[in-house]
Amino acid sequence: MSNGREPQVIDAFLALTDTLVSDFDALDLLTTLAESSVDLLDVSAAGIILTDLNTGGLSVAAASSERSRLLEVFAVAVDDGPCVDCVRSGEPVSSHDLTYDATRWPRFAAGAASAGFRAVHALPMKLRGDVIGALTLLHTDPHTLAGPDDRLGQALADAATIGLLHERAVRRAETLAEQLQGALNSRVIIEQAKGRVAQHDDISPDEAFTVLRRHSREHNLRLTELCRNVVDGATDPATLSR
Repeated sequence: MSNGREPQVIDAFLALTDTLVSDFDALDLLTTLAESSVDLLDVSAAGIILTDLNTGGLSVAAASSERSRLLEVFAVAVDDGPCVDCVRSGEPVSSHDLTYDATRWPRFAAGAASAGFRAVHALPMKLRGDVIGALTLLHTDPHTLAGPDDRLGQALADAATIGLLHERAVRRAETLAEQLQGALNSRVIIEQAKGRVAQHDDISPDEAFTVLRRHSREHNLRLTELCRNVVDGATDPATLSR
C-alpha cells in the first residue's frame, strides 16, 4: 500500500466498521463501500448485490454509478454473471476480458458491453459460511485486479460484511432484550393477579393460576391482558370461570 492512499484506506475502514453510531444507515455503509472501492482500487465502477433474507433472492443494494447499478440490476434479472456466481459459491469470480468469456456468461457479457464494461471482479461478502452478497468491481478495459488491489478489495468487502452482520446482531440482541423484559413484566402482572384471585377465593396461588388460564382460554383472551385487568380492577375475580 502506498503512503499516499493510506489515510483514505484508514478512513474507509473506519466508516465501514462504525456501526455503533445511533444514526447507522446500512444503505449509506454500502454506498461508502462502492465509492471507496472506486477511490482506492484500480477499477472504473463498483456495485453491490445482497441476498434477500426473506426470499433468498438477490437484489441490488448500492453502486458507484448509474451504469454499474443498471448492470447489476440486469445481472440479477437474468440470473447470470460473475456476481451471481460469486454469491452462490462464496468464492471470488473474475473475468479479465468478458469478450473471451461470452460463452460462460452470454447475457451478462452482452449487458456489460452495452454498459461499456470489459472486465469484472466479483468478491464475496461473507463471514465464515454466511454469504450475504458480493462486491462487483468493473473496468472499462480488459483488466486483471493486481494482488494488492485484490486483497484490499476483499478486505473492504469483509469490513462491510462485519459491519452489517454486527448491526444485525445488535438489533437481534435489542429485540431479544425487549422480549425478555416483556416476559419479566408479564410475569410480575401474572403473580399479582394470582394473588388477587387466591385471596378472593381463598385458594392456593397454583389453583388461582389455573382459574386465570381457564378463563383466558374460554374467553379467547391473552393471559397477560386478563391478569392486567384483574390487577387494575377492570375484571372482578368473582366473574372468572371456575
